[in-house]
Amino acid sequence: MNGYIYLKNVVIRDIGIGLYCKFMKAKKLISFYSKISLIRQMELKISEKYSENKMRCPVHLSIGQESCAVGICENLKKTDSLYSTHRSHAHYMAKGGSLKKMLAEMYGKKNGCCKGRGGSMHLFDDSVGMKSSIPIVGSSIAIAAGNALALKLKNKNNKNIAVVIFGDGAIEEGIFYETLNFSIIKKLPILFVCENNLYSIMTHINERQPKNFIKNINKLYEVPFAECNGNKIDEVYLKSQNLIKNIRNKKGPGFLLLNTYRHKEHCGPGNDLHLGYRSEIEFKNWVKQDPLQYCKKLISKSVNDYEKLISRIDTKNKKLCMNAFKFAENSPLPSSTNIKDKVYSQ
Repeated sequence: MNGYIYLKNVVIRDIGIGLYCKFMKAKKLISFYSKISLIRQMELKISEKYSENKMRCPVHLSIGQESCAVGICENLKKTDSLYSTHRSHAHYMAKGGSLKKMLAEMYGKKNGCCKGRGGSMHLFDDSVGMKSSIPIVGSSIAIAAGNALALKLKNKNNKNIAVVIFGDGAIEEGIFYETLNFSIIKKLPILFVCENNLYSIMTHINERQPKNFIKNINKLYEVPFAECNGNKIDEVYLKSQNLIKNIRNKKGPGFLLLNTYRHKEHCGPGNDLHLGYRSEIEFKNWVKQDPLQYCKKLISKSVNDYEKLISRIDTKNKKLCMNAFKFAENSPLPSSTNIKDKVYSQ
């Protein structure tokens, strides 16, 4: 898969790890860490270089939420369709999207995944099934369901699915309920994934929704439902695996609730504790559950010389990120002669 490394000749300890890891081998954990590390390295580098004012768009970083994307996408095929939100970097990378094209897009360059026209919030790579990311809250939900309906009508033997990822704020949009209702009635092959990071911009979920409202979705609708800590890669992987298997077997949609937390501000590369909408205690409690460190801990229990392995993975990923930035910075800007390309009407 693009940008990821898989290491051979690693001595594996044949032991189980926690409740879930008895079902997976250390090789899978190494794959998890490689992808989470790559996303983290890329997001940190974006944060570092954003002040240079060369990126021609706002950025919504995925630092702290990487395991949500990786755990789900590990269960997807290239031919499965993924739809995302404004906070789409991790989803794009976990699905296998081109790192170079993603950064070139953020730099507004001709070689970007949307030819420099969309920016950070409009990432697309059809070659790996990354269909779109749309910044308008909830707007990708119905589009994903339309894709799922097309999959069902086009070929009854087709086991490809659509996955739509959205935040807790989208639960408050009418389009979510209309689409979920339609998907259940039509038994569409679609997985609804809510990344609940507690905040819609700067407003806490307790100020916007009744207590445990999202957790009770399956009581409002008869839909297979699962919930887990989105920062624990093993849990995300297996919970999503079970739901996806159910969907591929023509049993209709599923709903996955992932509880997670973003480390950076809602929009931008900085920290925002000084704004006062979230406490330092809350922030530190979630940082202790950092998905990268959690995955590293899992590997430490199953791989000999794991520190050397981690170092090799991180070093390789840093190089991949640097090469992607060089590509983006050296890519040409779009030409004004192509300004009308991809316009529906003139």
